[in-house]
Amino acid sequence: MHIKKYTDFDFSRRAFMEKTAQGFGTAGILSALWPLMAESGDTWGAYPEELTDIEAYTKGKVKVGDVINKDNVELVQDLIDPMLYQEVTQDGREFFILPTQTKLEEQFPPFYLDATLKNQGMAQFDATGNVWTKDGKPWIGGHPFPNAQTGEEVMANVTLAWGRHDADIFAMPTYALDTEGEIQYEYHFVWAQQQTIGLVHPDNMATGPYLPGKEDMLRFQSVWFTAPNDIKGTAFMNEWYYDQTKFPELYGYLPAFKRVRRFPTNQRFEPLVAGINLFLSDAWAAGDPMLTWGNWKIVHRGPYLGAMHHNWRPDMPNWEHPTHAGPAGKSYYRVGKSLLPEVIVLEGEPTGFPRAPLSKRRVYFDARNLMYPQAISYDRRGEIWKSFEPGFAYYDTDYNQKNYPGMPDYGSHVKKATDGRSEWSWNWVISNDIQSKRITRFCQSETCQGGWKSGWDNQGKAEDFINNYMTQSAMRRLGT
Repeated sequence: MHIKKYTDFDFSRRAFMEKTAQGFGTAGILSALWPLMAESGDTWGAYPEELTDIEAYTKGKVKVGDVINKDNVELVQDLIDPMLYQEVTQDGREFFILPTQTKLEEQFPPFYLDATLKNQGMAQFDATGNVWTKDGKPWIGGHPFPNAQTGEEVMANVTLAWGRHDADIFAMPTYALDTEGEIQYEYHFVWAQQQTIGLVHPDNMATGPYLPGKEDMLRFQSVWFTAPNDIKGTAFMNEWYYDQTKFPELYGYLPAFKRVRRFPTNQRFEPLVAGINLFLSDAWAAGDPMLTWGNWKIVHRGPYLGAMHHNWRPDMPNWEHPTHAGPAGKSYYRVGKSLLPEVIVLEGEPTGFPRAPLSKRRVYFDARNLMYPQAISYDRRGEIWKSFEPGFAYYDTDYNQKNYPGMPDYGSHVKKATDGRSEWSWNWVISNDIQSKRITRFCQSETCQGGWKSGWDNQGKAEDFINNYMTQSAMRRLGT
């Protein structure tokens, strides 16, 4: 039971203002967040009730299940970012209120959580800003800094393991909308990634947390297009170095020329193909090497409405969300957002890109699992340019509905890890270029054209995964 003096809004607001003024510091209000989560497996006790219950926060004006639209968005304006506020008030976007998750196990992939708990306290930065273990080895898996104290520590948690699995493969039907809100381009592509450092799945750790012979690399990542026919076979492949001062090697295969060519790797703010506004730099709000960005500073912390929970829709065809709003009623996914007790809002600058088209990026991080529910880029004039907004979920709808009152009924569905525990992953992204009025949206779907299926950590040995999808010869093969 929460102590009464800690349940008023002013107490929480003052506490967050003090933490912001101090620069960073430990997450949580009533107690340090990560030590409590690691010990109890729950966030209960780190925050007063008003930060875990939307009805308590709004004094009964908003409750779980309510729909937020332009007529009532003022009730939660202090809980949303300026981009979402503009989408609601000007484009007619709506979202519904979901219950807040509190369990630690529902906010991480299971093996990644195991590694985070096991390896906490073993990471350190070197003089250049790269992460090593206390005995000078590359990172060994999970969050290097789960109890993050600085912006650099937060970014390290995201950059060193994007999907928080050893291997991911995502089937992604993608829709690029024009200024009238109509679908101008429909692409189907596959995004695959393989960690070489910080392996966490037991099947991959017979020789330890590193892929033998790849200790100087961080990950291999590739994308290949399966539709439409005029772009089918186009592929790109990134080889990421562990040293975060180095740019990845970037290769592309263009079917028309039937050859692989090397691309300038520092041009990371351009679309991969025509029409979309998805950039390499956008991925996981950490699409560039960590040390090519800098001057990170905390600009805000406090409660926030984000799509960090309950966003998997296995009841829908191909896991895709229904769409609504915008000029033609197709611009946005109809999704839910829950009250996050604390987000840490960081601003960073692209210090390694002298001709970058943006001046800074503002990233909102959920303090509990240090994943982001929103990233907003600003142009050189300091005005909002585009957002990159994702949704996440624990992949067990039956469990969620039974344990969280007010959860919509998505049926009984579960995706399990190899040891039987329920999985966790991202579900959808809305990338909104507010200046050009063009939106790109995509889901992690069950399948995409070409017969590819989404999955995690069950693709076979890491060496085979790289050879099959992440080499120059693999790009040629996939292209044909």
